[in-house]
Amino acid sequence: MQKSALKTLKLKFSGERRLKQGHPWIFSNELEKIDNTITPGEICSVMLNSGAPAGIGFFNPHSLIAVRLLKTGSLELEQDFVLSRLKKAMDYRKSIGVIENGRMFFGESDGLPGLVVDKYADVLVVEIISAGAELLKDEITKHLRSLYKPRGIFYRNTHEFRNLEGLKLYTETAYGDVPASVQITEDGLKYDVPLTSGQKTGWYFDQAENRTFLKPYFKGRKVLDLYTYLGAFALTAAASGAEMVWGVDSSSAAAQAAERNANLNNLQKKVIFRKEDAERVLSGLATGEMPEQPDFILLDPPNFVRSKKNLVQAAKLLVRLNTSAMAGLPAGGLLAFSSCSHHISRSIFLEILSEAAAKAGRMAILMELRAQAKDHPILLNMPETEYLHFALIKVL
Repeated sequence: MQKSALKTLKLKFSGERRLKQGHPWIFSNELEKIDNTITPGEICSVMLNSGAPAGIGFFNPHSLIAVRLLKTGSLELEQDFVLSRLKKAMDYRKSIGVIENGRMFFGESDGLPGLVVDKYADVLVVEIISAGAELLKDEITKHLRSLYKPRGIFYRNTHEFRNLEGLKLYTETAYGDVPASVQITEDGLKYDVPLTSGQKTGWYFDQAENRTFLKPYFKGRKVLDLYTYLGAFALTAAASGAEMVWGVDSSSAAAQAAERNANLNNLQKKVIFRKEDAERVLSGLATGEMPEQPDFILLDPPNFVRSKKNLVQAAKLLVRLNTSAMAGLPAGGLLAFSSCSHHISRSIFLEILSEAAAKAGRMAILMELRAQAKDHPILLNMPETEYLHFALIKVL
């Protein structure tokens, strides 16, 4: 791609700091001028205030994130950059043993901002949240077909972040045959995953390594899995020697799906799934209203922080949930807590746990601090790519 073919944007001098730190986003207030005549998602060149090349990326005149950089320090992209970046991401997954199921592409971390690709055996579920990736959709589909030879490709473009990019919400089978659900295997357990109607792209691959990590800690425990969804943590606990497991979700459809997954693995006698509100269960636990007291609580709530403006309110809710969990556990009990918003930094995550322990009047040990699985790569220069925080706590 030649420099002469691109429209040019110019950074304010004050807007160069983020770029020099290696961050691949340029915000609208960091540009000297916003050209509203440029098509959202068009690839443009970006110049430093001095006139030197800053980089090249997707430009959206209607988004707060005005430029999502594809390359820095140069105004040229490699030939067939879409194919080369999809291939590089595929090779990385192979190198870490993620082949059959997993996240095959993770946006900025893999070099195509706003593109997510999850693989379920021979079906690909794709999510696009940037105008630039949307313009490249046909090319992305073509190259995914050539690289993975899938049975089908399904676009699940319903994320609310698309609204910020001025993109419509829709779902579409772009190629082949996409079943309503597919069976996958994780750590020897089978799960029926809804591809066209479930949460996210159907499954939480980002927690796969954390589920494996917890296996030795489940033995002999009475486990309460809140926000269980399809039952992955609960069933891992049941298969790992837990004495009893309860799985709770506010969605009756999720609780029923989790129950079917228990039957799929012949674990129905070791785990009970119920439709119930997690806060109500925790409240009952803290006041001693539950018939049995769990000594291991899994707390993996949905993303309550949709934007920075509701961070304080969401953090208070997470403190409340963790306070109830710690207060309800016996001495020696374990709490596994996860947060899945990039607005909650690791330091805020630890502050939530610290405040919860104080409010519960409990001493607690941080046994392990973890992040998302390695098929969701974290860019050191982009804190937003580390969005999942996971802690194992022992309450004294």
